[in-house]
Amino acid sequence: MKIKRGVIIGVIFGLIAIVTALVFLFYFDSKNTFYFLLGVGVLILILPFVLSSMGQTKDEREKDEEFFEFSRTLVESVGSGTPISRSIVNMKTKNFGSLTPHIQKLANQIELGIPIQQALETFSYDTKSKSIVRAITLIREADRTGGNINVILDSVAKSVSEIEKLKSERRAAISSIVTEGYIIFFIFIVIMVVVEVQILPLTSSIAGISSSSGGFEGLNMGQNNFNPSEFSIAFLLLLIVQGLFAGLIIGKLSEGRIKAGIKHSFIMIAMAVLISTGSKIFFGVK
Repeated sequence: MKIKRGVIIGVIFGLIAIVTALVFLFYFDSKNTFYFLLGVGVLILILPFVLSSMGQTKDEREKDEEFFEFSRTLVESVGSGTPISRSIVNMKTKNFGSLTPHIQKLANQIELGIPIQQALETFSYDTKSKSIVRAITLIREADRTGGNINVILDSVAKSVSEIEKLKSERRAAISSIVTEGYIIFFIFIVIMVVVEVQILPLTSSIAGISSSSGGFEGLNMGQNNFNPSEFSIAFLLLLIVQGLFAGLIIGKLSEGRIKAGIKHSFIMIAMAVLISTGSKIFFGVK
């Protein structure tokens, strides 16, 4: 399998950041800088794969949108009296975005004498789109049974148009919820940072004073082992898990695909890691 250039660059810069983090840990004994650079390195390592997933999601959405144009053009051509096979061949020179290579392959198969039923089936599964597979299944059945192909194609074009319209309306309706989700998550990060930077060190100092004075013995049980850094790691993991699943839910609601939420999960995790670890460096938390 050919490795993309972006993945190689991401791995190189990610490893550089991780090595730099290890230098700060072992030579400068700076744990806060170590965690910050380690987070940056891991994010850089993951970034090329996230961008690849975003590109695939964009292509899938474009295929569904362009299939509407393809089916509409096919309806017009068949309606003018041109056979469906010849109509498809005539359209192979037109631009249908990311769907163009699949249409060209479909037309080439028909020109080579492959039965249109088989060619359409290959076309539908090559696109890896559920809506296109359903639409092509209807067209294949109409052609196989000898039904009125023009009526079937017109119905398919209208149904595809309605589906794309509903998807656009859903994205518009969910956009405000997506914004609210990011705002709520940011507030959650701020609360965790305040607890980590202000409250935990204060609690640790109170525990130390109580231990040295010998007072409040009943309340001092187990506080001698109180370590704020253990809570910091737990808070960071909590933010990462929260960002991961919140992003996936946002993608499912807005696009109808969990895969579409990968970019939201990455953004939220990046916010959590950079703000949480960076705040400790900024405020000088030990």
